[in-house]
Amino acid sequence: MSPRPPFTAETAKAKVEGAERLWNCRNPEAVALAYTEDCVWRNRTEFLKGRAAIIEFLKRKWARELDYKLMKELWTYGDNRISVRFEYEWRDSETGHWMRTHGNEHWEFDSEGLVQRRDMSANDYPINASERRFL
Repeated sequence: MSPRPPFTAETAKAKVEGAERLWNCRNPEAVALAYTEDCVWRNRTEFLKGRAAIIEFLKRKWARELDYKLMKELWTYGDNRISVRFEYEWRDSETGHWMRTHGNEHWEFDSEGLVQRRDMSANDYPINASERRFL
């Protein structure tokens, strides 16, 4: 069973590790199950609501971001909230160039441990294949 609020240092860390594993599977339907049916997302400049929108977003994302590999790190936590910093690397489907993305996410959970709100900010920059960290 996935950790539920209120979070401790141990359960918050487990929640982040589980999210990292889930996102690295790159399965939009599986990832969406970690969010409430009516979850509200801000992902950079996109605003989404609900699992169906999350699934469509992730399909578009991973069609463009090939060979995606993610690392999440617990930044802080509270009663029903967790903040993480993350890095991921990907190869652009149009250009073939490698990119690294750095950012932060803030999650708010319902009582069952599903994310009901996700707020994400990130920046991308090009890297050489030899600079990859996540192989």
